[in-house]
Amino acid sequence: MRTWQGKEPLYFESKRTADDYAFGMLLNGKTLDMGQILLLLEESRKTPIHMQVLFNVLMGLRRQEINAVKYSDIDYVNRILSVERQLGKELDRTPHGKTKGMTKCELPLKTPSSRRILPIPDYVFEAILEERKKYEKWRSRRKSVFHDDDYICCSNFSGKPRSKDFHWRRYKELLKRTGLPDIRWHDLRSTYCTLLLNNDFSPEAVS
Repeated sequence: MRTWQGKEPLYFESKRTADDYAFGMLLNGKTLDMGQILLLLEESRKTPIHMQVLFNVLMGLRRQEINAVKYSDIDYVNRILSVERQLGKELDRTPHGKTKGMTKCELPLKTPSSRRILPIPDYVFEAILEERKKYEKWRSRRKSVFHDDDYICCSNFSGKPRSKDFHWRRYKELLKRTGLPDIRWHDLRSTYCTLLLNNDFSPEAVS
């Protein structure tokens, strides 16, 4: 819920709705406008994080969900994506248990509602098809070292999924090179939510 004191908006965290949140993000310059989004998408084509950027800003996937997307999660006929898993550290929840060191374990999603089916925008669908061609080429050329695990965001040498921080330096370099605002990676997902709200999606659906 928004209230005003002078010229500055104040927010009561416990009562904020999805549209309040998007309003605040826009006000604070933490989302991109359409022109900036188009620039980001075009320039990211020159980087190894292009698919990660697309899944974030155009489909609203979380970082660990993005790295876990597989080609088998795509329905190529109906152009939809099933979000089925995330990649991260596997926690030992027994008394005095320790977190296992591997950061690329396939894990259940954050919440039951995180398991969802999303329509794939045409731009993203075409990018997936192009990425699949590269994947097949890498797999054919590097049979002795390539892990055919079906991940879309993977190393072109080993086929292993990208690490959780692979995008960070490249994303910051991309923002600097394009002159875009220095917003966090997570704020790209907020940009996606704002786009939905601006196109008359209900706050409940967005959240």
